[in-house]
Amino acid sequence: MPVSATSLWFGDNPLAESQPNLPPGELAKMYQPLSPVDKAINNAGWLDSSRSLMEQDILDEEKLLLRFKYNVFFDLNPKYDAVRITQLYEQARWSILLEEIDCTEEEMLMFASLQYHICKLTLSSEPLDHSNEPEVDEVEAALSNLEVTLEGGLADRILEDITDIPELADSLRLFRPKRLTLRPYKEYWFVFKDTTISYYKSKETSSGEPMEQFHLRGCEVVPDVNVTEKKFGIKLLLPVADGMNEVYIRCDNQTQYAKWKAACILASKGKTMAYSSYKSEVRNIQSFLQMKSLAPPAGQAAPDLDAMEMNAECFFSPRYTKKHKTKQLTTRILEAHQNIARLSLMEAKMRFIQAWQSLPEFGINYYIVRFKGGKKDEILGISYNRLIRMDMSSGVTIEFDQNVSMAFCCLSCDCKVVHEFIGGYIFLSTRSKDQNETLDEELFHKLTGGQE
Repeated sequence: MPVSATSLWFGDNPLAESQPNLPPGELAKMYQPLSPVDKAINNAGWLDSSRSLMEQDILDEEKLLLRFKYNVFFDLNPKYDAVRITQLYEQARWSILLEEIDCTEEEMLMFASLQYHICKLTLSSEPLDHSNEPEVDEVEAALSNLEVTLEGGLADRILEDITDIPELADSLRLFRPKRLTLRPYKEYWFVFKDTTISYYKSKETSSGEPMEQFHLRGCEVVPDVNVTEKKFGIKLLLPVADGMNEVYIRCDNQTQYAKWKAACILASKGKTMAYSSYKSEVRNIQSFLQMKSLAPPAGQAAPDLDAMEMNAECFFSPRYTKKHKTKQLTTRILEAHQNIARLSLMEAKMRFIQAWQSLPEFGINYYIVRFKGGKKDEILGISYNRLIRMDMSSGVTIEFDQNVSMAFCCLSCDCKVVHEFIGGYIFLSTRSKDQNETLDEELFHKLTGGQE
């Protein structure tokens, strides 16, 4: 928010600039593949937010690693939040390079091309200019809408118009995974209305009763995409009484995928396609897919490798640099870079953060626990919108229903660490995006403090 924006506190502070890349040799020394158990052990290091550093025996010369703890970021404004955006970008970049979060090879290439672009702009002599960055003043927008309405025009509506809710209807393919089955995707006629997906045997039968309905409120929407192979799928994790049901929906092309995925994301939050952010969500998904594309834009020549200087290995996880030659990585980065070459520095960082947030494992913190009545240690995954129970030996995961109650003891860390994450996410879920909302510190400490 403008009153306490990071730019006012720091001004043109070096914290607003990205850090230089490490040489591949140094990066390889830092890289260490992490299992969920390793991640659980690392998560034991979080300090108690309700106590001072001295109370936790932190010495004067001791080094601390600073990170954003809760993976819920309110609206980031490039004009005011240069420091916060850059710090988030750095946290995201290192989590990708060190594979603290899993991603596909195609996604790794997209992240590498964005890093190259950001590095290129950071090293340029041009000063940062946020004058072209879009900025929304809610008061001015509301007054403008009121003025247009009074004049008899049509204004952009922030709230839903419940009298005219858009629908989607398409021929899509469905797959429901079951054990010991190799059945392929099967084509049906799908209709998306309000926050519910219905599917029928054919378009001609859509006037009758559907074969099945999926109620998306509270579900998890996971991308299942490979642009190179023209695979555009959506994985839905639907909450049921005994856990989560998996449903896979396959679209034919990028445009269809963007529309259906955007609708699913809104429906999971209890919103319909009449909501004002639907169109922007569709555009964001299309832009994200464009970044993943390896082919240069139409009419644009292939990059000249001899005219470029780049250490491509700096932008990839060491695991990928072992699989491919440096020249191959350079070629692929430069080809992918042509799709994002016009992005400004802040736009590129924001795209990187958004792509990071879209990864299936984003924001999950693991802990080793023993559930009440259980006879073995298990892993508990905590995210801003779900809880996961994982078998330590097989890796099989079960997502808890939103209304489930559970009891467990923590084995890999103090129970207070886990309590802070759960309580912190509950606190953040009560906050609105109103930039003028006062932070209720008393409520935060009450939810995260536990039984002192």
